[in-house]
Amino acid sequence: MTWKIETKCLQEGYKPGNGEPRVLPIYQSTTYKYSSTEHVAQLFDLTVPGHMYSRISNPTVECVENKIAALEGGVAALCTSSGQAASMIALLNICNAGDHIVSSSTIYGGTFNLFDKRFREMGISITFVDQDSTEEEIQKAFLPNTKAVFAETIANPKISILDIEKFSRIAHKNNVPLIVDNTFATPILLRPIEYGADIVTHSTTKYMDGHAVSIGGVIVDSGNFNWDNGKFPGLSEPDESYHGMVYTRDCGKAAYITKARVQLMRDYGTPMTPNNAFLLNLGLETLHLRMERHCRNAEKVAEFLSENDKVISVSYPTLKSDKYYDLAQKYLPNGCSGVISFKIKGGREAAVKFMDKLKLAAIVVHVADCRTAVLHPASSTHRQMTDEQLLQAGIDPGLIRFSVGIENVEDIIDDIRQALE
Repeated sequence: MTWKIETKCLQEGYKPGNGEPRVLPIYQSTTYKYSSTEHVAQLFDLTVPGHMYSRISNPTVECVENKIAALEGGVAALCTSSGQAASMIALLNICNAGDHIVSSSTIYGGTFNLFDKRFREMGISITFVDQDSTEEEIQKAFLPNTKAVFAETIANPKISILDIEKFSRIAHKNNVPLIVDNTFATPILLRPIEYGADIVTHSTTKYMDGHAVSIGGVIVDSGNFNWDNGKFPGLSEPDESYHGMVYTRDCGKAAYITKARVQLMRDYGTPMTPNNAFLLNLGLETLHLRMERHCRNAEKVAEFLSENDKVISVSYPTLKSDKYYDLAQKYLPNGCSGVISFKIKGGREAAVKFMDKLKLAAIVVHVADCRTAVLHPASSTHRQMTDEQLLQAGIDPGLIRFSVGIENVEDIIDDIRQALE
């Protein structure tokens, strides 16, 4: 039986047996008991399935990983302690000192800093490109040592839409994977693997959790990329830390995610906790319901803002005037999430004054949960970027990021109206 995605939100991942708990339990344990020393040895040799230590895997976390993999259409997933950890591990799994990454410049500020500061310190170079450039222009960014292309499906906070098929063509032409952050869209609105993405990441802290109660991230492996093409010796040559295992030979389609788990998660130690996985699973069960409400509310708020004479511009791709309207119709026909970016007359000073006058919408360093929230990116999430870098990322100093919740939309609009007045 093939289930629709709404059913997968509830039924995938955890499969209780006869007389077992109906709801996913929290396996709050760091350790597991074995009947013999030989069995433990086999676990560490990766020759038998099972859990050896909760830094690497845990039954509660595993069920959530399986659910998210099913939602995205991947072969397997790896949950992490945060979305930032997911981005880090996704790339360090295939990049070493001396390697190079091509990334869209229109990405979350924390990811930009990770690439531009920490990765460069590790000896991994980055070339940032305008995602709206032609294939020929983007191709110029590639080097012989390029190992991956990275972008966001709906960029935070510009709310631009990635042409996934274009980026997939460019990446595959250069024999490297396309890694996309699908946090804002979630698999309810967009499944990038269906358009050629190879690896999908999320900050599960956002819509997947949906209630601002648990930080987490996830990496989903499509199982489609050919890692045995000569560019990724870490996957196609023997791993001496596992007695000569070759991931592409021994793990099949799950080669990439297996390496990420048994090498990167083992050594960097950024696992999702069982309790956070339990809370994330609760959020996933209603994800399909919440995303529909977020989208419908955001569409009405965007229309209101676009018609207000105190608003200079609104970025929301369901507006026919939006630059990304056509791409949204192609990739996101059911909605573009609940996040809107807009600018009001008066620049940075007016933006701050407007935000301070809001009563329902809360100023928080967060986005994409069930309650309406607002943030000034240039003062917070993107504060470390120069004015030049802000403009390169499509962020005006006066830009406001507005995360529309699932409250009654008339109350949300009334709050915006009184603050503008």
